[in-house]
Amino acid sequence: MSEVGKSFGLSGDARARLMEKLRRTEEVRPGEAAGADEDFENWRQMEVVRAASESLGIGNPFFQIHEGIAGAQTQIGGRPLLNFASYNYLDLNGHPRVNAAAIAAVEKYGTSGSGSRLMAGERPVHRALEKALADLHGTEDCISLVSGHATNVTVIGCLLNKADLILCDAFSHNSILQGAQLSGARRLSFAHNDVAAAEQLLAQHRARHKRAMLVIEGHYSMDGDIPDLPAFVALAKKYRAWLMVDEAHSVGVLGTAGRGIAEHFGIDPMQVDFWMGTLSKTLVGCGGYIACRREAAEYLRYQASGSVYSVSMPPPIAAASLAALELLREESQRVAALNANGAYFLARARAAGLDTGTSQGFSIVPVILGSSILAARLAEALLARGINARPIIYPAVPERTARLRFFLSSAHTRAQIDQAVAVTAQVLGLLQAPQPGDVPAILSGESP
Repeated sequence: MSEVGKSFGLSGDARARLMEKLRRTEEVRPGEAAGADEDFENWRQMEVVRAASESLGIGNPFFQIHEGIAGAQTQIGGRPLLNFASYNYLDLNGHPRVNAAAIAAVEKYGTSGSGSRLMAGERPVHRALEKALADLHGTEDCISLVSGHATNVTVIGCLLNKADLILCDAFSHNSILQGAQLSGARRLSFAHNDVAAAEQLLAQHRARHKRAMLVIEGHYSMDGDIPDLPAFVALAKKYRAWLMVDEAHSVGVLGTAGRGIAEHFGIDPMQVDFWMGTLSKTLVGCGGYIACRREAAEYLRYQASGSVYSVSMPPPIAAASLAALELLREESQRVAALNANGAYFLARARAAGLDTGTSQGFSIVPVILGSSILAARLAEALLARGINARPIIYPAVPERTARLRFFLSSAHTRAQIDQAVAVTAQVLGLLQAPQPGDVPAILSGESP
């Protein structure tokens, strides 16, 4: 059994209670307990993890209520905390210029577009935002939508059909997978960031399909690593495939000016067919967009269901993100500070013996634990010590890669990073201290 499997500091009584709880859970049929279809695949494993958490006295780590702006610090339950759980990367949420832009838009347009942009919801601020985003990415045009998740779903679903092929990284975001499913295209996945594996699939399958799309992310949100973009550009060109890059976590993070992975690698952004991004991270709003060629953007405006059949982005949100874009252009030192903090956190975490996986230390650093229960216990213990870092557990990631995920901000100080890493390593060591007796396999990430 792994060292993790000998951990957690559980007494014999606690282990016995946990085993009894798990035994009772095993006896319950999913359909009987949840009123759900018995074929609902993930219910059983989720219920086992929930039962184990309940038996160990671990509270629900999700849906926390932040009582103010969540930046490098936040407040939950009346307590000030160091915060590593928000993607307010450049500390622009609540910036006076961003707030002022949103307030001015409320006063001029109200709080809603009151209809789809196609029919009744277009405002000048929407087109101004799209022009600024196209300029940021170096493309001809851009289309914005009210939801980041729906952007991937509806755009991929609109561009491809059952005659086509879509290749996705094995670590692709749910929205990419849902878009592929909606399209009806044949979907194949390749090993994470493995260009050779992607080429092997294209060589085998491209000729049998009308169109092909290769989808990667600019900065992977679970692992904090990036792809070899120049190699994927060359691959897409070789096999006549569209290339789509999801920049949700790379705008404001990669590149000297925060323009994303194209700037990071110094490539012509027009070599990528579709740049997807969100407004909810660096740009402190809500919604998504596609930056691309003019004719593609115009097609999506009239055909993508997330544009045609959805209300327009609220004007105050568009105005806030536009103001954040202006600040990104003017204050690139925020990007430098963020990257310095990410690199510092990564170095300190590795020196402390924490497993940071493949993170490259730009703004996201996971601490991989291999057990959902351990991740939840560590998160709760850190919260009690004034540090907010959220667990990523099954089914969001495979049980063996359950983790805590640390988001860095340009506003974090070296002292805050030192404190977070030191406390994490100390508490993890306490939780993993060997105890007499065995611990159920569910706690170690092994199959029960």
